[in-house]
Amino acid sequence: MPLDPATRALLDLIASSGFPPMHEGTPEDGRRALRAMSVDWVKPEDVVPVGSVEDGTVADLRARTYRPEGDGPWPTTLYLHGGGFVIGDLDTHDQLCRRLCAGAETVVVSVAYRLAPEAPYPAAVDDAGAALRWVAEHRAELGGSEQVAVGGDSAGANLAAVVAQQHPDLVDAQLLIYPATHVLGDYPSRTENAQGYLLENATMEWFFTHYGVPMDQLDDPRVSPLLGEVAGVAKALVATAEFDPLRDEGEAYAAALDASGVPVDRVRYDGLVHGFIDMVPASPAAAAAVEDLVRRTRTLLHG
Repeated sequence: MPLDPATRALLDLIASSGFPPMHEGTPEDGRRALRAMSVDWVKPEDVVPVGSVEDGTVADLRARTYRPEGDGPWPTTLYLHGGGFVIGDLDTHDQLCRRLCAGAETVVVSVAYRLAPEAPYPAAVDDAGAALRWVAEHRAELGGSEQVAVGGDSAGANLAAVVAQQHPDLVDAQLLIYPATHVLGDYPSRTENAQGYLLENATMEWFFTHYGVPMDQLDDPRVSPLLGEVAGVAKALVATAEFDPLRDEGEAYAAALDASGVPVDRVRYDGLVHGFIDMVPASPAAAAAVEDLVRRTRTLLHG
């Protein structure tokens, strides 16, 4: 279907802003840009209410824990934010974590894993694994339910898929929002959506250059989980966007899960781009997609 008109208007606004594309700037520039598109858009009256929010540490990493209204018990979801392993933080994904907490009725533990280039690969993978082990050990005091899920978007979904493979005994469900799953893959969506849809091929190359993966390890399952062992991993929700260069590798991962007998809910949000979870204030179509995503997550965790 055609690109969502409200998303097109937003992309045109970004293009006309006069700021250089992310891949021409520094990591600090990219971090400021993402915060401008996420944190700065949120008005106080638009903050999604939840039962409680608490800042603290998880496995010596900064973390933020969201709890639903009521007494539970609830599943506990470790959330790993997106941003190409270079940008993003607890604040940029605060609204999404609130929506998941309130709408899917889950405790959400959002963790600020170390970012590249200051902490190159495999720091983020190591941090994600340590955070998962901590959450699994403390799940009773966090949510009361025995169920532990791991989720993320983009690079965060990559990390979520990786730790779900590494620790199948600890993960009961996975939420993968437009995941990066195959660095060296050759997919039509990378050609069709190479430019003009927010995430561009040049930007992905910029992210991975900063991530610092050695060239001989790009096909390691800790980098490209599509090449890993998926039989026996947790049930999953895999969401993609039509105008996203990562669309096809995300859908290939969902197909690999399905072929291995893993229950998987696959959904493509037509008319939308990578990053639509941040576009709720600007696009009714993005808002509807996020609402549907939360509903599906509720089914994944409680169904």
